[in-house]
Amino acid sequence: MEIKLESTITCPKCGHRATEKMPTTACQFFYECKNCKTLLKPKEGDCCVYCSYGTVACPPIQEGSGCCN
Repeated sequence: MEIKLESTITCPKCGHRATEKMPTTACQFFYECKNCKTLLKPKEGDCCVYCSYGTVACPPIQEGSGCCN
């Protein structure tokens, strides 16, 4: 399986979408919306903002290894 390194984050407050390159060595716990400046944090049960608001889960989740292990 090919690991995807880009994900499009959608801000839940204003709906702005931005495609970002995901880090491969760490979780990204915070993300500031480029439009409304809202600071996004993972939803309960998710490991990072990409798993909560992105079109693609973070690389460790894609690999099936769990995030932040």
